[in-house]
Amino acid sequence: MIVSKSIIIDKLKSIKNNQAEVFNEVAKDYRSIHSENIKISGETSEYFAEYKIIELKNKLKLSAPIKVIDLGCGDGISAIYFNKYFKDIDYQGFDISDESLKIAKARNIERCKFEYYNGITIPVQNNLFDIVYISCVLHHIDFSQHLSLLKECLRVLKPEGKLIIFEHNPLNPITRKLVRDCVFDKDAILIYSHRLKKQIHEIGFKKIRRVYTIFMPRTMFFRPLLFIEKYIGWLPLGGQYYIIAKK
Repeated sequence: MIVSKSIIIDKLKSIKNNQAEVFNEVAKDYRSIHSENIKISGETSEYFAEYKIIELKNKLKLSAPIKVIDLGCGDGISAIYFNKYFKDIDYQGFDISDESLKIAKARNIERCKFEYYNGITIPVQNNLFDIVYISCVLHHIDFSQHLSLLKECLRVLKPEGKLIIFEHNPLNPITRKLVRDCVFDKDAILIYSHRLKKQIHEIGFKKIRRVYTIFMPRTMFFRPLLFIEKYIGWLPLGGQYYIIAKK
């Protein structure tokens, strides 16, 4: 059973600007907390983890095998869906939270490995990976560190490799409220997509594409209309956006 929200809030109050400690504290309850936080959407945390990978599967033209880094992999939920939708995959998840990594490793997902990293240097050699995937991580990292992290992504990608970043859209008022109300987002600072695109361009990525997504709740009333979302990715009102950039 999930620990009460008030108890978790009290514990997190004593943690100042240490994201590793925050996510170590909430690791066991992360999915339950997140699902409760986004219940207005009509779906669970797991649904949106899978949704992102399906979105990429539909957008990317990739020939197998592919090597993927999931930077900020947390409890390994995305690895399940990478493994499901990309059949010939070599997946490496990195995170700063030891407790989250324990959960990820316990999943025993085929062709997926998980490893601690310090949040600064990705512990792999240059030009090795086809994809670096970063899902809703950057808003937990101080803006002053974004450029150095993006440069690390550029370094580890193969020529023509792709950087894929999902982030919350600060232009969406519901997104802002959900982030504000989430216990583990207490220090989050949302990133405007134009700022992120500019940074990605500055460090040398090319063919940068931005898509807005998750415009509607996944409730019974809206489900028949969800197909519309694939036609309005240009509209800056989605709950999230993602950026695809090529090395």
